[in-house]
Order: sequence, then structure tokens, then C-alpha cells
Amino acid sequence: MGKSLYLAEKPSVAMEFARALGEQMTRCDGYLESENTVVTWCVGHLVTMSYPEAYDEKYKRWSLETLPFIPETFRYEVIPSVKKQFGIVRGLLHRKDVEVIYVCTDSGREGEYIYRLVAQMAQVKGKQQRRVWIDSQTREEILRGIREAKDLSAYDTLSDSAYLRAKEDYLMGINFSRLLTLTYGNSISNYLGEKSSVISVGRVMTCVLGMVVRREREIRSFVRTPFYRIIAVYNADGSVFEGEWRAVEGSAFAQSPKLYKENGFKDKKDAQHLLQLLQQALLTNGSSALVTNLQKKTEKKNAPLLYNLAELQNDCSRLFRISPDQTLQIAQELYEKKLITYPRTDARVLSSAVAKEIGRNLGGLKGFEPAAPYADHILETGSDRAIVRSRYVNDKQITDHYAMIPTGQGISALKGLSATSYGVYCLVVKRFLQIFYPPAQFQKLSLETEIHKEHFFTNIRVLTEEGYLSVMKNEPASQSRQPEESGTEKTDAADPGLLSRLSGLKKGDSIFVQDLQIREGETSPPRRYNSGSMILAMENAGSLIEDEDLREQIKGSGIGTSATRAEILKKLVTIRYLGLNKKTQVLSPTLRGEMVYDVVDHSIRSLLNPDLTASWEKGLTYVAEGSISSEEYMEKLRSFIIRRTDAVMNSHNQNQMRPLYEQAAAFYSSAAARGLSTRRSGKR
Repeated sequence: MGKSLYLAEKPSVAMEFARALGEQMTRCDGYLESENTVVTWCVGHLVTMSYPEAYDEKYKRWSLETLPFIPETFRYEVIPSVKKQFGIVRGLLHRKDVEVIYVCTDSGREGEYIYRLVAQMAQVKGKQQRRVWIDSQTREEILRGIREAKDLSAYDTLSDSAYLRAKEDYLMGINFSRLLTLTYGNSISNYLGEKSSVISVGRVMTCVLGMVVRREREIRSFVRTPFYRIIAVYNADGSVFEGEWRAVEGSAFAQSPKLYKENGFKDKKDAQHLLQLLQQALLTNGSSALVTNLQKKTEKKNAPLLYNLAELQNDCSRLFRISPDQTLQIAQELYEKKLITYPRTDARVLSSAVAKEIGRNLGGLKGFEPAAPYADHILETGSDRAIVRSRYVNDKQITDHYAMIPTGQGISALKGLSATSYGVYCLVVKRFLQIFYPPAQFQKLSLETEIHKEHFFTNIRVLTEEGYLSVMKNEPASQSRQPEESGTEKTDAADPGLLSRLSGLKKGDSIFVQDLQIREGETSPPRRYNSGSMILAMENAGSLIEDEDLREQIKGSGIGTSATRAEILKKLVTIRYLGLNKKTQVLSPTLRGEMVYDVVDHSIRSLLNPDLTASWEKGLTYVAEGSISSEEYMEKLRSFIIRRTDAVMNSHNQNQMRPLYEQAAAFYSSAAARGLSTRRSGKR
């Protein structure tokens, strides 16, 4: 009887597979072995694409004459630092006693690519290859994945998309980086006083740079505009509240050019004029306003959808002030400790199959003290069984993996976590438990009053039933960094007594006006991206969409993937195109980054277009789904690179760059010449 070989992506994952298999194994150099089984591992990537000079020595020297570089057949090579482990893996793959190869690399496009490159380089033939696809590293899930492993060919289209993604990044990076460096590099190095400058360009990276630079320039060009609102201060049986004037139909100022929107004036003197008219009217009617409309209604708010990686990265940036890369590292740590399911997921819902067995996860959480009373309550009331028919379960919204949830296992590992890692785990647990609780309920009251035919509006919203907001209210707790809030929801703090008193009013009643005031406001510029909001904007094709239901509708049209977005941001900071404030996680461009932006904007502008960049990613999804062929995608990629390369070579616009550099440099101190993001004071 032949042996089964299990190939994992990392040594730590291989150990989990070995433990799950439950066989007495001997530790060997680079693998484990028992009577029936061999378990080995990659060390991340073992094989990579060869540099152009591997095709021909002439490509080692950067020259416009050798562009565009698009090989007919791509070459690959073993990464020198992991050559020994590749040799061990290759030897095991070819062992005559190995009959079945179980591919246990991460369940996703990148994990598929890692194994396919190894199999390609090792020239694996004549072996049965089966793909293990799991959502967590618990023993039950590993054994299920092995038991239900499909033939590797079932994942051929996913493999095709993985190869294409790598080829696309490789070809765009090499061709456009060389092209723009040779064409515009001297203009940047001369301006910055450097010996030379390399312009790094990437399909996703350059688009993200463009988003940050455009936002910075919007902020610079923004002109703050003052406006003046009129506020009525009321007193109802000792309860003080306010109403805001609006120029609705019937107002003397309706549609007036003097207005800033409908609730304020551009000029203070116009606000003062109306204020005087209102004050005179109050003197004649006993300082009271007339109730013209009163509406009461109950509003329900459901618990948010479960976490995918982007949503978790956004919340962790806001709550713990950690970067998306740090959040991913922590999530990976929690996954490897069996605490949560697979983190590199785009889904925010569960599959129906998982939902039917969700009681196991809840049962396990009884061992986690902060979650125990909530898990007990859910299981006692049976709300876990109803989740199958809720908005949190949808098989159609899941591609590779369902949402990130706690496994209910590995609780003992919590003792060894850092305070921040513990806080991240609490976020995942809290979001999970909330979906089993009823909606939060709010009582809303809308009051409309009239003074001298001018109308004032008051809106009050009071939380009446906590529902899901009651879950783990004091978590996450981080000893090292306190979050801004105890959770991700803000609740209203209006006085319930005021709501009760105002609810007794009816149309035609009068309310005492205690005061009339003018309040000055000012328009605000757009906010800079922080690392978390940028991740969400990337997921949403360049738009920072606040509404989570709308975000779900356009999911799959993003820039980059959940597995790559954090690394892209990290690279932009590393190459000094962006600056990252570690305390606030706010992103801003450097002078160098702005100069590269201007170069791309005047050469290959489409690289800055989020919609186009997202369309490339969508195309890869179509390949993975089998909707389009690899050949079709590759032909479009070749055409794009050739056309853009020819356009740059024929542009001859290098002399246009210096005025643009000078325009950007006016907003930076001299430190910016070294690629830093230091701005001149007063230029924010």
C-alpha cells in the first residue's frame, strides 16, 4: 500500500495536519513520516518568476530598445534562500511509495499558485493530486478537508487566474517601471538632487498612490466657507432642547441666493436680519412657538454583517491604531492558533452548511469568560437554529471562504496573546455573537414648530432596547492601546424623559422659546485616508462607501484582494511614496510620491483609474469562474502593455514635468527632498 503525502504552506500548518492525522510520526530533515503518511511543507513561496536577464543577458541593462518585454513562454526558478527545502519537497513528490499528494497550501488563489509552481518546477507526473480546502485549522475541519478533498483539476481555473495575476503584475511592473524610469527618471533625480531615481509602478500600487494624492490635492484646493444657522432654544416643562431653522416651502427665504443650503446663510448680516424679525414676533405672541407637526416612530437596527478581512482591518485601524498589515498578521496568528476561521476572506456571511453546525462554535465560546453568558443565552433560546434563515447566511455571496468567525477552540492560547491580539479576537467574537441577538430599537421623534411663518425642526432619537448592542459592551479591552469606543456602534444619549414629555405634545400646542441664537459653522475639507479607510476604499473600487449594504452590492469589484491590500500599502510606505502616521494611521503622499503621480498622470493615466484597475481584478475573477479563458485575458494584457508603451515613447513631454514638481514642492519642507512627507506649516 502506497503512502499519502501532505504538503502544507508553512511548517506550523504542517504540524497541525500531522497532529490532526493522529499518527506516530518521526521527525526527518524537512518533513515528518509515519508508516502510511508523509507531511512536509513549503516556506511560503519556493518558486518565483525569473528576471528578464534570465531570458537574455541584454535585458539586464535597462533600455527603451528592449521594451516592451513580453515573453512567449514564462520562466521560473527556485528561490535561492529556500533551495534546500525545495529539494526535499521535490524528492518527496517523486518518491515511488507516494501514491496520493494532498495539496494543503492556504485555501485561496495565492495558496494555489504556491503549489502549482512547485509541481511545475518539480515536474510532477503520474501521481494522484487532491486539493484540501479548509476554513480553519481545527482538527475536525482538517479531517473534513482531507475526507472531502477534490481532484486538483477542479481548481484549474483558479490556478489559471493565479498565474495570470502574477504575469500581469510582473509585466506591468517590469515594463512600466523601466519605461517611466528611462523616460522621466532623470527629471525626478535632477529635481531632488539625487544621482538616479527609479520609478516603481504597479497595477494596484499606482492606483492607490493616485487615490491618496488626489485626496491631498482636494484638501489643498478646498476653500473653507463660513455659514450661519439660526437655532431656537425651547423649554418644555423644564426640559431644554433645540430646533434648527430651515428655509422650507412657505419661508420668506425659500430658494433665496442668500442661503447656504436650506439651513443657513452665507452672510451673517442676513442671519441677523431674520433673527431680529423672529425676536420681534416673539414679543407679540408671548415668546412661544406653534407645534405644526409631530411624528413618532420606532426604528430597528440589525447587527452588522460578520467580519471579512477588509472590515476587520478598518475597525482595527480606528480602534487600536494598527496598520492593515499588523491586523493581518494578528488575524493569521489567531487562525494558526485555531481561534478563528480563515482570515483572508472577502465574504461577510456564512454558508448554510456552516450555519447548521454553528452550535459547536457557540458551545466552545462558553470557555471564554467574556463571551460565556451570551453563548449560553443563545443556545438556551435556540436563536442559533434560526440563523440559517437570516441575512447572515447566503451561499450566493461566498466564493472561496465564508466570513471570519471564532471557532470556539484554542481558548487556552488566549493567555499567550498580546493585549492587542486579544482585543482583535474580542472584536471577532463580539461581531459573531451579535448576529444571534435581536435588532437594537430606537424611538424617534420629529418635531416641527413655527415662529412667524418660519419653521424649526427637532429630531430626537433614543435607544429603547439594546438588542445586539448589549453583547460584550466592555470589550475589546486592550491594555496597551485603549480603543476610541468599546465597540463599533455609536448609540444616542438623548434624555428618555425629554422624549416622553415631547411625545405628549400635539399639533396646535405652544412651546416656550427660551432663546434664539446665531451659530457660525464652517464647511470642512475631505478627510485624508487612514490605513483602514483606504483598505475599504480599495475593496470598493476607489470609493469610501459608508453604507455596509451598498458595500456588499459591489463586492468583487475592488482593487487588489483581501490577501494583498495590506502589503501594497506597506510597500508604498517602504518605497517612500506615502507617509504613514503610526499614531493616527493617517496616510499622506510624500513629495516623491506626488512627482511619480504627475509622471504617471502625463504618461499612463489609466493606471491611476480605480475603475480600470478594479476591472482587471474582476477579469481575474471571471477566469477563476471559467467565464473567460486565460488566452482572452492574456491577449488583452499584451495589447494594453504594447499600446501604453508606444504612447509613452512617442509623447516627448519630459519638459512639462518640472513646473508640476515645483507646484507640489511648495507644500513640503526641504526634508521632502529625501522622500519624507513633512509639509510646510500652514499648507495643510
